Amino acid sequence: MSKIQWYPGHISKAERQLKEQLNKVDVVLEVLDARIPLASHHPQVPRWIGEKPRILVLNRVDMIPEFVREQWITWFENHKETPYFTNAKQGKGVKALHKATQTLGVAMNRRRRERGMLPRPVRAVVIGLPNVGKSALINRLLGRKIVASARSVGVTRQIRWVRISDTIELLDAPGIIPSNLENQKNAVKLAICEDIGNAAYDNQQVAGVLVDFLVELNFETILRSRYHIDPLDMTGEEYIQTLGHECYQGDVERASRQLLNDFRKGLMGCVPLELPPMK
Repeated sequence: MSKIQWYPGHISKAERQLKEQLNKVDVVLEVLDARIPLASHHPQVPRWIGEKPRILVLNRVDMIPEFVREQWITWFENHKETPYFTNAKQGKGVKALHKATQTLGVAMNRRRRERGMLPRPVRAVVIGLPNVGKSALINRLLGRKIVASARSVGVTRQIRWVRISDTIELLDAPGIIPSNLENQKNAVKLAICEDIGNAAYDNQQVAGVLVDFLVELNFETILRSRYHIDPLDMTGEEYIQTLGHECYQGDVERASRQLLNDFRKGLMGCVPLELPPMK
């Protein structure tokens, strides 16, 4: 499979601007894709934020089964982290997230008063890879649409502060991504979930890997019932070829795009691409 690599100029600029603003921030909201929590984590974030409090947000919880959500809660708690699950489009989980941010603000202002300083709104930053739902989450926290949001990468291009309430200010930052995608298995997951620009990958190759992932995670019945082709006696690449020839008049590219779109829109149902690693 061709190497997936994507680091456009606006991402480089966004990363530089974000680093310049981080010293003004009190708390970090890191937004991950609930379908791929590990693959959608930027490995440099812990180093950038240092000792600042971090709230872990797993967005698109509506796109994974409940039993998988429970497994991730246990896994993160075993790693001394509390995950907040949200569906930013519908507003699910946003109140708990707002309360957690506000609580950190109270603690921050207590320390300020102890040092003889006046209280101020807590300054939070929302960071994460492109298209994981950061802008939709900010709009939900605000209670109105103030930042552009769409199912595509690169919608947010400028970094800016947005006042949520008298107690919280949010820094809306464009999506960031590692300059070198060393873990290619994770890079393919980002491509499948549309968390990376589509110029970076080949649809047919990525769709084939999606089929392989679904078989590996025991979700092959979805493919069998939806497309009436059994994936167990062929590779993902062969499955895409067969789907194209049997259902799309030999148009394998169209079959690939359709399969990816069905997954991305949730038409396959609640399907994760990652499960918590076993010990």
